[in-house]
Amino acid sequence: MLPAAFYRAKPPGTVADAVVDAFLGDLLPVAEAAVREGVDGIFLVLHGAMSSESCTDVEGLVLERLRAVPGLASIPLFGAFDLHANLSKRMIRLADCLVCFRKNPHTDARETAVRASELLARFLKTGVVPHSVGRNAGILWASPGTGTSNPQEPMHRLEDEARRIEAKTPGIRAVNVTGGYSFADVPENGVGFIVVTDGDTDIAKRAVATLCALAWSLREQGSILEHDPEEALDKILAAGLDGPGLLVEPADNIGGGAPGNFTTLLKMLLRRKMEGAAVAIADEAAVKALDALAPGDRIHLSIGGNRYDGGPAKAEVQLVSRSDGDFDLEDLHSHMVAAEGSHLRMGKSAVVRANGVTILLNSRRTAPMDLGQWRSQGVDPESLRVIAVKAAVAHRQAYDPIAKASYTVSTPGPCTSDPRMLTYKHVTRPIWPLD
Repeated sequence: MLPAAFYRAKPPGTVADAVVDAFLGDLLPVAEAAVREGVDGIFLVLHGAMSSESCTDVEGLVLERLRAVPGLASIPLFGAFDLHANLSKRMIRLADCLVCFRKNPHTDARETAVRASELLARFLKTGVVPHSVGRNAGILWASPGTGTSNPQEPMHRLEDEARRIEAKTPGIRAVNVTGGYSFADVPENGVGFIVVTDGDTDIAKRAVATLCALAWSLREQGSILEHDPEEALDKILAAGLDGPGLLVEPADNIGGGAPGNFTTLLKMLLRRKMEGAAVAIADEAAVKALDALAPGDRIHLSIGGNRYDGGPAKAEVQLVSRSDGDFDLEDLHSHMVAAEGSHLRMGKSAVVRANGVTILLNSRRTAPMDLGQWRSQGVDPESLRVIAVKAAVAHRQAYDPIAKASYTVSTPGPCTSDPRMLTYKHVTRPIWPLD
């Protein structure tokens, strides 16, 4: 095994070209040296939806640069990638066998890597190189429409059909279903499929066509109903729940790339003096403003805010606790393990209370995928009445077992659940629901 390069980041906006150049600068010399020593295969761990300042298909670029290394053009290239990839023609053409996550929340990262590795091992034993066929379906689903845990969800039904095709079709080694990353303004966006086969290519193409047709028939089911936040909160309170109700805010979905500092829900909870409510906000400046205080002290504080929500929430808060923000994940099947490791760093953090609302302030935005985020700060999430969650689907693994009700709510923000609210310049048209 010749390890080459490993880069990772929280989902952000566009990646700087300098980062892509640095990655290739680490990767390609190792690849060139491997050719000189003799190499049998290539294994990559990708995401599939990276855009840089000058490239809308960074994964395709990486594959292209690897294939351009003398001696690597025909070396079998395998790997694992994310369910939220935007499939490009380069990715399909240049990789022999890519295997993606089947679950959202992504609790199967290790399983996916094992599946891809076993297919590589199969090639090394048999010498039979698979190849891939695939295409996009012409559908944009925002993140809330790409869950797989509910049998009624369209991605669940597509996964069921993919597994059926795998099981019954000789020669087909993997059938990949991708939900796409709708917040990327790139030509090749949306729901897509890759079929990996070492058999009849026409059969694989028909499998892709079958999946595209099924996706098209399910296209409207990928649009998720969102509730008015005030009405959702009223329903939670009226139900008299014996545990927390969730207000899920996909527009500020940290796992989708949003900043995690929106205050629309916080302002509502503060205005309604919502005792037993809690929300986490990423705001390094607010944490620093508490440096000189001792637990129990009070201060007027500006929290979060941006151009979408009318600016910061302002309140008199009482400091409850401060910490370095480090914690260990409670769930080692969480997607956070694959994304960031089992030890999380939220940066300097503080817990404050205002008008009955518990506010967890983090210096680094941290996707709400593990309840250790709360418990490590002395807050028992199961004892809360209402939790505002900045996520779309990834929170379900951690929060659904404790939630007594859950409402996806509509707020303004960059990770909107309605792609028609975004201004696309590069997406290939026509595509549903834009057209």
